[in-house]
Amino acid sequence: MVAPVRLICASAELVDGGPGIRFTVNFHGADEQAFAVRFRGRAVAYFNRCAHLPVELDWQPSEFFDDSRVYLICATHGALYSPEDGRCLGGRCNGRGLAPLAVEERDGAIYFTGCEPES
Repeated sequence: MVAPVRLICASAELVDGGPGIRFTVNFHGADEQAFAVRFRGRAVAYFNRCAHLPVELDWQPSEFFDDSRVYLICATHGALYSPEDGRCLGGRCNGRGLAPLAVEERDGAIYFTGCEPES
């Protein structure tokens, strides 16, 4: 099933290493929480759930980066993820990464364009 292209936010709302934007996507008939952040100039998005256990990552609403602003961190377990590709960098994620979502940045806005194929 192809997801409709949908506006997430204005580009200016995502600051490098800053707070993310939470949004909901319909995945296999269920509404799932997701988030978008900007890292090294690029907007990326993931399902908002740790790879270890299905808990949301943000330690405060829309805060997904650790104190260094270099890694995404699970507030519950401290697992660290690469903002660039969602891969597990350490902690209880045990090599399992975040599930990516396809986003596109154009005309001053960030758009959700679909769920990535499951591996």
